[in-house]
Amino acid sequence: MTKYDIADIRLAPKGKSRIEWASAQMPVLELVTRRFQKEKPLKGLKLSACLHVTCETANLMIALKAGGADTVLVASNPLSTQDDVAASLVKDYGMAVFAKKGEDNKSYYSHIYAALEQGPHITMDDGADLVSAIHKDPAKYMRNIFAGTEETTTGVIRLRSLEAQHKLLYPIVAVNDAQTKHFFDNRYGTGQSTIDGIIRATNVLLAGKNLVVCGYGWCGRGVAMRARGMGANVTVTEIDPLKSLEAVMDGFRVMPMTGALKYGEIYVTVTGDTSVIRKEHFLKMRDRAIICNSGHFDVEIDVKDLRKMARKVRTMRDCVEEFTLPNRRRIYLLAEGRLVNLSAAEGHPAMVMDMSFANQALSAEWVAEFHDSLDKKVYRVPEAIDKEIARIKLKSMGIAIDVLTKEQVAYLSAWEAGT
Repeated sequence: MTKYDIADIRLAPKGKSRIEWASAQMPVLELVTRRFQKEKPLKGLKLSACLHVTCETANLMIALKAGGADTVLVASNPLSTQDDVAASLVKDYGMAVFAKKGEDNKSYYSHIYAALEQGPHITMDDGADLVSAIHKDPAKYMRNIFAGTEETTTGVIRLRSLEAQHKLLYPIVAVNDAQTKHFFDNRYGTGQSTIDGIIRATNVLLAGKNLVVCGYGWCGRGVAMRARGMGANVTVTEIDPLKSLEAVMDGFRVMPMTGALKYGEIYVTVTGDTSVIRKEHFLKMRDRAIICNSGHFDVEIDVKDLRKMARKVRTMRDCVEEFTLPNRRRIYLLAEGRLVNLSAAEGHPAMVMDMSFANQALSAEWVAEFHDSLDKKVYRVPEAIDKEIARIKLKSMGIAIDVLTKEQVAYLSAWEAGT
C-alpha cells in the first residue's frame, strides 16, 4: 500500500484535471515520458524528490515513474504545495507523497526524512534540503546514493559551497545552470509568476507604481521586465557592478537600497542571499509599502525583526499581513516572506516548466548511466541535452531554424581562412 501524508485524498479529482491541463502544455516532457515508457532507463532505481508539489511537478514524477523509477515526492517549500495535486498523485498514480500546504517546520523536515528512509539511489532537489539532511547524517542516508540533481539557484549555491570545502559526498547535476532552464524558467517563469502572485495577493494596480527589484540575476531580469510591461516605474538594487551596468543599459534606474527607500512602493527580493531588506530599511519605507520575496528561502526579508518591531500585526487578505511600526507607518508583507509566486499564485506556467523538468528527467537518466565515471562535484547539464530540449521545444511551437551547410561547417572548424 502506498505510504503518504497529504491534506485530503478527496481532492484527487480536481488535482487530476490540473495535472492533465499542465501536461497539454508540456510537449517536451511528454516526448521524454513516451520514450521512458519504452526504454525504462531508471528501472530498479529509487528516486527521492524534494520539489514544489505542483501540477507541473506531477508530470515530471509521472515521467520518472514511466522510466521505471520508484519515486517519493516531498515539498521543497511549506507554502507551495497544491493539495489537490498531491492527492491525485497518491490516488490516481500510486505515488508516495509527503506534502501539505502550510505544514509547519517540524512536519516539513519529517517529510524530508520520510523521503530519505526510502534509501534512494538518486536525489532530486529544489533548494538542496535533501542534500543538506544527507550530509548531516551520511552514515544513515548515504548507503545507496550515487548521484543527484538540483533545480534552483539557491540550491546550486549550497552545493558549490560543499564542493569548495571538499565535503560534497556524491556527484550532482546543476539543472538550474542549463540554458533552457535559467534563461526561460528564471527569466520568463519567475517574471510572470511573481507579478501574478503580487496581483493575486493584493489586487493593486502596478501601472504608475514605483517597484524596486532587489537583485538583477535571471530572476530579477524577468521581474523587472514584466513589471515594466505592466506600467510600473522600476528601480534595481544590486551589489554586482556588471549586473548593475546591464540593468542601466536595459533602461532601469539603479541605486543602493537607501536611495530606493525614499519612493519605493513595492519591493521584490530575488537575490538568493539573506537580510536584503532588514530593520533599518523597514523604518525608512513609505507608509503602506508592499514587500515580497521570490527567492527560494524565506531569508531575504528579515521577517523576525519586522515582527519584533511591529506594534500591531493583522491579516488583511490571504497572504497579506499588515505591520504597524513605531513610527506609525504600515508595511504589508506578502506570503510570510516566502516565494510569493508559489504561495500566492501557481508558480511558473507549465510551458516554461516543460523545459526545466525535461532537464531534470534527462539528467536523472544521464547520471543513472554515467555515475560510475563521475567525481564528487557539481556538474553542468551536458550541452547535448540542453540543445536537444531547445530543438524539441521549437519543433513543438511550429518553429523551424536553419542548418549549417557543409561549407559552413568546414569554415567554422578551420584556421586557415583570414582577411
